[in-house]
Amino acid sequence: MAKTKSAFFCQSCGYESARWLGKCPSCNSWNTFVEEIIEKAEARVPTWKTANGTTRSNKPSKVNLIVSSEEKRIFTGDQELDRVLGGGLVTGSVTLIGGEPGIGKSTLMLQLALSLKGKKILYISGEESEQQIKMRAERITNTPDADCYILTETSTQNIFKQIEALEPEIIIVDSIQTLHSAHIDATPGSVSQVRECTAELLRFAKETDTPVILIGHITKDGAIAGPKILEHMVDTVLQFEGDRHHIYRILRAIKNRFGAAAELGIYAMDSTGLRQVSNPSEILLSQRDEELSGIAISATLEGARPMLIETQALVSLAAYGTPQRSATGFDTRRMNMLLAVLEKRCGFKLSTRDVFLNIAGGIKVEDPAIDLAILVAIISSHEDISISSKNCFAAEVGLSGEIRAVNRIDQRISEAEKLGFERIFVSKYNLKGIAQEKYNIELVGVSKIEDVFNFLFG
Repeated sequence: MAKTKSAFFCQSCGYESARWLGKCPSCNSWNTFVEEIIEKAEARVPTWKTANGTTRSNKPSKVNLIVSSEEKRIFTGDQELDRVLGGGLVTGSVTLIGGEPGIGKSTLMLQLALSLKGKKILYISGEESEQQIKMRAERITNTPDADCYILTETSTQNIFKQIEALEPEIIIVDSIQTLHSAHIDATPGSVSQVRECTAELLRFAKETDTPVILIGHITKDGAIAGPKILEHMVDTVLQFEGDRHHIYRILRAIKNRFGAAAELGIYAMDSTGLRQVSNPSEILLSQRDEELSGIAISATLEGARPMLIETQALVSLAAYGTPQRSATGFDTRRMNMLLAVLEKRCGFKLSTRDVFLNIAGGIKVEDPAIDLAILVAIISSHEDISISSKNCFAAEVGLSGEIRAVNRIDQRISEAEKLGFERIFVSKYNLKGIAQEKYNIELVGVSKIEDVFNFLFG
């Protein structure tokens, strides 16, 4: 029998050490090292066989002699998922999707398995029984007649036996933390088990050209649970996020070897599952019967997708000694910086005021192009003067109060024009080289915050 060795692994980041450590030198977490017994890699044997029973051996090739070809993709029929994946599911790829419990990861993957026609799909579940999955399938669709097979198993050795007998075209694993391999003497969900099970599935996907989708848990910090090397092993990492108190869910690509890593897909959760949202700007703008103060519309970009979002601000007199600063969907530190710019450059005394900021729709925005809309919403609430709902803003604000240009301004202007806005405020430096006559929307170029405030508030 092959010799075994013992190692200590950090349960937060997967750092390996020969001895126990109180503090992890990689992620600085305390008391996270657990001893695990692992076998040497030379003693491991394959847990599955290729189609012809042989082992493929690769030889080095000169770069200019390699024949380039486009990746073969499987179109899922889900336009939002295909957009995030870069045009479809690549054969032989391994995709990892993570998200909070109850956010809808299993529902999204089961919808994918039931909607694909003409593809044999194996859905492996280590968390739910066959009856539970059947109940969800009946809720999603009344006639689940897809070529989808359900396997409730956690042992990778038994899973590969069923794969060899069934020969599926797509494999979905829910979740990777529940699987365990006999080659590792550790509990399921530990760093060693997660890494070994992912490696086995990765070898299978690459040698058989079968796409594999892994569902992963996340930690309390929002990162995908397991070793950090897990994200480096797979081809695509997707993050499924959103507030469970809102109906909207966002599918975001964090890493993608076959496409852009900044794409975004939006879904709406209802009683029958997840519904695709083709025009996110309409759902992120609330319908108002009258003009209200503290609201401004901003043109932002999520990946290559332009969207118009509603920024809401509330400024009130601080009831206690220390004023409160709270932001939902936006970086609080950047909001404090913008408030300091208002005080220093424009003379607004906000040091004794509570300031609350909210991005409507429950989404998180990091685009600096919404800076101007946030400042306008704050001043609108402070002065209790409403802004016309036909105005839109797309500009970054610097520390000296200047209005800075943002990228891809033409897409932002086109999105605002499509939704019926009459005026958009941008940096005057963005107007250079833009044919303003081709737009049916008024372009207002500004260079300082004072110009915007004088235009809106007199």
